[in-house]
Amino acid sequence: MSEKPKFKLHPWHGIPYGDECPEKVTAFIEITPSDTIKYEIDKLSGYLKVDRPQKYSNIVPALYGFIPQTYCAEKVADLNMAVSGRKGILGDGDPLDILVLTNKHIVQSDILVKAFPIGGLRLVDDNEADDKIIAIMEGDDVFGAWKDISDIPESIINSLKHYFLTYKQMPESQPILSVDEVYDRFTAYDVIRASIEDYRRHFGD
Repeated sequence: MSEKPKFKLHPWHGIPYGDECPEKVTAFIEITPSDTIKYEIDKLSGYLKVDRPQKYSNIVPALYGFIPQTYCAEKVADLNMAVSGRKGILGDGDPLDILVLTNKHIVQSDILVKAFPIGGLRLVDDNEADDKIIAIMEGDDVFGAWKDISDIPESIINSLKHYFLTYKQMPESQPILSVDEVYDRFTAYDVIRASIEDYRRHFGD
């Protein structure tokens, strides 16, 4: 019998991404659609911290968090440049972000959710690769029929894109974010694998 941990596991480094990754992953949820504050993980302690109030009416349209033991660095940046033709892209130095769609009304963050990746957004934020994996919560009796990004209504995709293109933007500012591609689940698998390689390269197994 394996020894139980004596302390709370760090959400980024201590929790596994799942034995069935990349087809099914564990997601740590930082914020929910009901949050008017953007929370994010404190990388040192593993606790959630206040990043900033959501500006204006921007509310994240899905459960939002990251896949544990992933990291966006060289491999993720290389994938971005290979597809987009951009030059000089870097990884954003964060765990890989994930949006989990569900029909259920979940208001609690700081939770783990099992989810099936079905696609993603190839987002560039100030010349840094900042991919957003799109997934469906395991067991969802409405959205569970969606197996690939092509199954999602365009209105939902546009809502996700709009949030990320505007959530940092003041009315007088120029946008520094772009969504270069909306990709399918097999491309999402490639991005997840690349982020795991980046994690292992920088943090070890």
